[in-house]
Amino acid sequence: MRRFGTSLAALGLAVAGLVAPAAVAEASATGTASNHCNDIWPGRNGYVYAYDGAYCYTQLGRAAGDDADWNAAGGGFENAGDKASSVLNAGYTGSYSIVQFHYLTGYAGGYNCLKAEEFFVDDLSRNTFSSGYTMNNNIRSHRWVNGCDRWMS
Repeated sequence: MRRFGTSLAALGLAVAGLVAPAAVAEASATGTASNHCNDIWPGRNGYVYAYDGAYCYTQLGRAAGDDADWNAAGGGFENAGDKASSVLNAGYTGSYSIVQFHYLTGYAGGYNCLKAEEFFVDDLSRNTFSSGYTMNNNIRSHRWVNGCDRWMS
């Protein structure tokens, strides 16, 4: 009887060993996705970036200056309006280090801001403009500002 109990305990540990690595692999796969913005961080280079996918996948464009219309050429973003699902602020710290994103072209229709110290927002579906609209797939313009009263998370 003692050998049967020992064998049963050994079998239980073996099964637990097979199940535990699968759980760890699943957790690390999730962690990898949420860290992609960290992985591609370019350092402070003066640009704001936007990505079509969450977690900074599929770059839509980048801009060192303001862009009043993300669908028009000339401001860093072209044909990028209503597409961004994540954004990254690699701007320099100090003056004009905050990126103010807008719901409409021409810096209108509500806004929300990303400070340089925040680095990025990996999923815009958590955020809304001051006008109440979701930010995910709804940014149409941005500008660099010195201050803001509304912050993205």
